[in-house]
Amino acid sequence: MNKNSDGFFSRKWVLRVVALVLAIFLFIYVNGSKDGFLRQNTRDSSRNSALMSNKTANIQMPLNITIDNEKYVVTGYPQNVKVQVSGPSALVTTTSNTQNFRVYADLNSLGPGKHRVPIKTSGLNSELHAVTTPRYINVNIQPRKTINMRVSVRLSTHDLDNGYTIGRPRLDTDIVQVTGSKEEVNRVSRVVAFVAIPNDAKGDLTRQVTLQAVDKNGQTLNVVILPKTTNVTIPIGRGNSDSSSDDSDSSSSSSSSASRNSQTADSYISDSSENSSSN
Repeated sequence: MNKNSDGFFSRKWVLRVVALVLAIFLFIYVNGSKDGFLRQNTRDSSRNSALMSNKTANIQMPLNITIDNEKYVVTGYPQNVKVQVSGPSALVTTTSNTQNFRVYADLNSLGPGKHRVPIKTSGLNSELHAVTTPRYINVNIQPRKTINMRVSVRLSTHDLDNGYTIGRPRLDTDIVQVTGSKEEVNRVSRVVAFVAIPNDAKGDLTRQVTLQAVDKNGQTLNVVILPKTTNVTIPIGRGNSDSSSDDSDSSSSSSSSASRNSQTADSYISDSSENSSSN
């Protein structure tokens, strides 16, 4: 009876095995918790290290020019500049993504002429350091000038197939406003609407055309035209042999009319320039 009461667990080797298994489980549990704690600490340390580390980023930004735009026109400056931003990694990343700062050149204290001015930044966090490329720009400040001019039409062809002829063009806008630097506006000879007409055209054409201001040599000038586009309607018809001569006369008359319009435009420019100068 006593032998049976001793049972299976009263044997020494069984107790030793049970104790060994419990020790192994305890060892695994303790080390697992320690590794987890170390991993957590490592992650937190890495995160803090990333937040505290420095970083540099190059950001392409538009350049703003501050000046009285009603009085002056500024030329010669780049549209965009490169900004190198350095500082805490998190701030640099945020600034690079949002681009919530301003790059500008202050010309308010300057008058007409050529100037070399520094590029500045505003709106950046005080912990960030910014360097622009270029650091300085050369600008040309000129008085603003505005005149009104008559639009003339230039056609790409006067010869059509199958006896079709071209009539006198009609424009939605005859007079436009030309604005720019006084130097550039004074060079404007005429405002032209260039219209390309296919040789096989057989009916009236209507085209929306972007207007161009050109000098006496036909070179396009850097001015602002308002409105910048106009609709041009080109009458195209076909006459019989008796009226072909009339059409030729009409074409010749149209060419003469265009020439007169061109001369009128030139004289109009001259008058406008004199009036603007006197004002």
